[in-house]
Amino acid sequence: MSKPKKLEGKVTIITGGAQGIGRTTVEMFTNEGAKVVIWDINEDKGREAIEEFKSIGLDVEFSCVDTTKFPYVDEAARNLYQRYKKIDILINNAGITRDATLLNMTLDQWQQVIDVNLTGVFNCTKAVAPFMLENKYGRIINTSSLVGIYGNFGQTNYAATKSGVVGITKVWARELSKHGITVNAVAPGFIETETLKTIPDKVIKSIQEKIPVGRLGKPEDIANAYLFLASDEAAYISGSVLSVDGGYIA
Repeated sequence: MSKPKKLEGKVTIITGGAQGIGRTTVEMFTNEGAKVVIWDINEDKGREAIEEFKSIGLDVEFSCVDTTKFPYVDEAARNLYQRYKKIDILINNAGITRDATLLNMTLDQWQQVIDVNLTGVFNCTKAVAPFMLENKYGRIINTSSLVGIYGNFGQTNYAATKSGVVGITKVWARELSKHGITVNAVAPGFIETETLKTIPDKVIKSIQEKIPVGRLGKPEDIANAYLFLASDEAAYISGSVLSVDGGYIA
């Protein structure tokens, strides 16, 4: 007998799902029975992902959505709800970096990161939460970072957004949990994605030496955390921040 799927029939939005951690999460959630829709601003990457998923028998949808613009997000959420009559899970995974020290950071670098990493999370949740309220059920999972908890040199903008994500997660958990909607955050450590490829090998090695489990994280490690928090197994967890960093900040 095959094992029951954890997310059977759950309509799921994954922002930034065209690549990296998001893409791994899309595949994992789809294999667990979810109906996944990718929201991503990169249309080329999104179409490419859809074709690859189709080639391995996975039915995934893609919508080109700029999460920094509320009218576009609101329209995408309404269209999805009209088709499926529910939205069960929202993974606010999309994020960017524009690193520089305080004295070198431009106003554009500051604002771009705020717009995507913080305002985008607000926009998506603001648009989707009313439909979760309609059905008195929802799982909202926000992506923070260990940088949002402990800071990091040269990442004023990123740290501000990821700290902000922790704060809004706790506020929304207080506001929405009584309506059957849990709200949690995942705080990844150093994960093997395209972002890390821009860091010199000697720096990566020094980071790895500080991680108690002895390795960098993989996208699957974060996707598994998302999966747990989205599942019925986490029904009594709300307002939590789950650090997935190999013990780096233990």
